[in-house]
Formats: sequence, structure tokens, C-alpha cells
Amino acid sequence: MLGMIEGNGHPYSWAAIINGYDPAKMAVCPYPGILRYLSEHPLATVRIPEAEVTHIWTDDPADAPRVAGAAKIPHMVSRPEEVIGRVDAVLIATDDGNDHVQRARPFIEAGLPVFVDKPLAINLTDLRQFIQWHDAGKLFLSTSGMRYAPEIIRFQKQNQNLGELRWVTSVTSKTWERYGIHALEAIYPTLGPGFISVRTEYQPGRWIV
Repeated sequence: MLGMIEGNGHPYSWAAIINGYDPAKMAVCPYPGILRYLSEHPLATVRIPEAEVTHIWTDDPADAPRVAGAAKIPHMVSRPEEVIGRVDAVLIATDDGNDHVQRARPFIEAGLPVFVDKPLAINLTDLRQFIQWHDAGKLFLSTSGMRYAPEIIRFQKQNQNLGELRWVTSVTSKTWERYGIHALEAIYPTLGPGFISVRTEYQPGRWIV
């Protein structure tokens, strides 16, 4: 689990979902919503058997022991590249789409599968680099989990009964750059490909696309 930037608690939540967590230590996580939604499930069921987050690195070294304690991560490293040769895959847990190429490069070039937090890229230069890696057969994934939300699955099952779709709205919180993929992910599995144009309208504090 590599990287942690301001406003994003994914190292806490993702590692906890995989490893399980210590409720007392998670209670002091600076993102209280994480413990709230983890607590909706019996503690013993929050983990992925046969998988383990074994190493943690955070941009601010002070964050690493807090995440490690809360999510039962046994090892902390002083540089991200130290995990090469010691792990089976890497999760890059930062949601800044302007620096994922530099964060992912050492691991993609080392042949490790890489999960990159959304958005994968928000500039064309970095997007083209990821396309180049994809075309070369490198293993990486970046996505939103919104298509697996029960509400979306339920809607898709009812979709054929709705008739012609003439107006579809999807709303997301925070910034378009970081969270717009969730709004798109709620719509794309329903409508599929074939979009021919996109227009963005911007006012301070809101984007309409």
C-alpha cells in the first residue's frame, strides 16, 4: 500500500478491507467515515482471506505507523521501491491524476501488477504513457467500484422496463478531477459505449459535464 495524500484515507480503508482492522486504533483515523462503514459489518468478516497488505509507505512518514497499526500492516518502508521483490502486487493509493505515472513507473517496469487509485490520469501525456504500457502488455488497473453498488445493479436489471432513456443524471461529491469517474461509472455500465461528444460547463464550486 503505497502513497497517502491530504484528503484521501484509502490506505486506511483499503488495507482494512483486505487485512481486517483494530477498532481502537481505527477510531483515531482522521477520516471517521471509514470506521462508520467498516463497522456496518461484523468485525470478523472484514478481510479478504488469502490476501494481505504486508508493506506500507506514506508520503508523510508520520502517517505510516498510524495506518499500519489500524490496518494490521506488519512492515513499513522508507522508500516505495523497497517493496520490489517482496510483494506480489502494488496498490497506489493516491487520487491525484497528475502524478500516477511517476508513482507507478518503477513497479510497472519491474513487472509487478499495479492497482492505481482513480483517476488514472487527468492529462494527455500521462494517459498516453499508460496506453503505451497497456499496449506493451503491462498489468495495471484503475477503476471505480460504482458499477458494483447494489443500487446500480438493481437499476441495470430494471433498465429494459424503462423505455427510451432521454435524460440521465449522475451526481458526485468533491472535485470533478478526483470523483468524476464515480459519476461516469454509474452511467457507463448502463448505457455502454457510443458517446460522440462531451461538453463541460463550469461555475465556481460546480461542474456540469
